[in-house]
Amino acid sequence: MNPKTVVRKILPILGEFAANPVRVARVLPDEWRQRRGKAQLKESDFDDDWYEHLHALLGAPWPCPDAAAIHGLLAEIGALLSAKGLGTGRHTYGWYSDADIELCSAIWCSVLHSRPAVVIETGVAHGISSRIALEALSRNDRGHLWSIDLPHPLHHELHGTTGVAVTDECRPRWTYLEGESRRMLPPLAAKVGKVELFIHDSLHTAKNTLFEMDQAASIMPAGGIMLIDDIRGHDGFATFARAHPDFRTVLCSTADHQAGFGIAVRTPAG
Repeated sequence: MNPKTVVRKILPILGEFAANPVRVARVLPDEWRQRRGKAQLKESDFDDDWYEHLHALLGAPWPCPDAAAIHGLLAEIGALLSAKGLGTGRHTYGWYSDADIELCSAIWCSVLHSRPAVVIETGVAHGISSRIALEALSRNDRGHLWSIDLPHPLHHELHGTTGVAVTDECRPRWTYLEGESRRMLPPLAAKVGKVELFIHDSLHTAKNTLFEMDQAASIMPAGGIMLIDDIRGHDGFATFARAHPDFRTVLCSTADHQAGFGIAVRTPAG
């Protein structure tokens, strides 16, 4: 890596450490594990026809008459962020990335076809996935999104851009909860009582992914859907799938093969 690039990445961390050494020291180990996770999956493990198979799991028509609308919505969101001087895509929220088009497409169609009353997501960043879910909920005229997010722990200057993709028109269906999912998710699960769509896009370690999936599974009815982002660098998703045969799973790659997410749909008992 270019020395200038190294310095550019390290300086904000040093500044955060000087301002809040306890918080930075607490989050650094997990940030390191997340960024240095070893690939657990081969490209051949992923399903090239995942989008069609998602619709089959949802009992939705294919080809999907609603799928193309995601492109116009993402273009609108991109224009909004550009107008605010922000980028989209890989590594535009510190070293974190916005939801890619494949995950956004899965969220869009999962909401439209399953018509959930309760959606929970972890991880917000610029709020692209939040906006996609909210637009679909609005189109259904049904449901509410709860988003749990710990703004970038090592880039305090980014906190003001968290959720900027969510427009005022979408906010009546949105509740934003700031904090770690380990602290915020259990009381939220107890409060809402059920979740029909759960989206994980927070700390991508096996331990955190399993914790969140187990929390969601504890209140997820048959037909409920989990969309779990960034599953390449750990075995959390695979571990959950082995322990929960009542979930049917699909592995989905992105066009650039850098990321990948898992779909898990709970099947009816018996």
